[in-house]
Amino acid sequence: MTDIDGNAVAAEVRSGVADCVETLTDAGVEPALATVLMSDDPASETYVSMKQDDCEEVGIRGIHVDIDEDAPAEELYDTVDDLNADDGVHGILVQMPVVDHVDTRRVLRSVDPAKDVDGFHPENVGRLVAGNPRFKPCTPHGIQRLLASADVDPEGKEAVVVGRSDIVGKPMANLLFGRGEGGNATTTVCHSRTEDLAEHTRRADIVVAAAGVPEMITADMVREGATVIDVGINRVERDGESTLVGDVAYDEVKEKAGAITPVPGGVGPMTRAMLLYNTVKAASEQHGVDIDLP
Repeated sequence: MTDIDGNAVAAEVRSGVADCVETLTDAGVEPALATVLMSDDPASETYVSMKQDDCEEVGIRGIHVDIDEDAPAEELYDTVDDLNADDGVHGILVQMPVVDHVDTRRVLRSVDPAKDVDGFHPENVGRLVAGNPRFKPCTPHGIQRLLASADVDPEGKEAVVVGRSDIVGKPMANLLFGRGEGGNATTTVCHSRTEDLAEHTRRADIVVAAAGVPEMITADMVREGATVIDVGINRVERDGESTLVGDVAYDEVKEKAGAITPVPGGVGPMTRAMLLYNTVKAASEQHGVDIDLP
């Protein structure tokens, strides 16, 4: 069994991104990522802080806008409009979830597709589905990189994605069955209404677990030698203590898997690294400066 080290692969991506930042800076372009937070959720605050730290590490200028959660929704929409109009901002990320009185779909539509480094604008979703992505969503793209790092080529293999979210499940399936490097798999998407989930996962060469259910994928659901990618991050109580687990029962599944991602230290670091990747790509395309993306 091989542990797929997301921290190590993410470090390689960040190093390549830092080289791209130097190229852009030499051409007079300072890549910049704006994060917008309209929530007092501690987890969201932590995620935004980590993303800003990541920017600083590779030389991307980080811009952060805090909006009071009780402010009118128009304040968020106007903030996004201002960032769209700012030529010094190359990527925009509105941290989700937003507060209830804000229309999430309107927020996603409001971000300039050329600055939508999350890849969630309807235009960018359409381009992904059509096989011509501008920005690949960060988590699925990171998973592609993890598979490549483990010398797992999806071409011709059976892949099962457990979960159909717009953020992970749907774009992951599109990347896996799409043409080109990192794709060409025969792909099944399973979800909460799937009957006999184990029947599907047991035939898979690649299982991507992204359902948000703690340790739902157990050893009896995985074929011998399969590659298992765990996207889940779930906090559970054990022996009176809070602990972090994925959607995969790691300790038992690792005995059967050929390769597996741990939680933490697997997919999570890659999601953040690919956000930086998309930001320098956006800066490159907006200013017409060629860079050697890793």
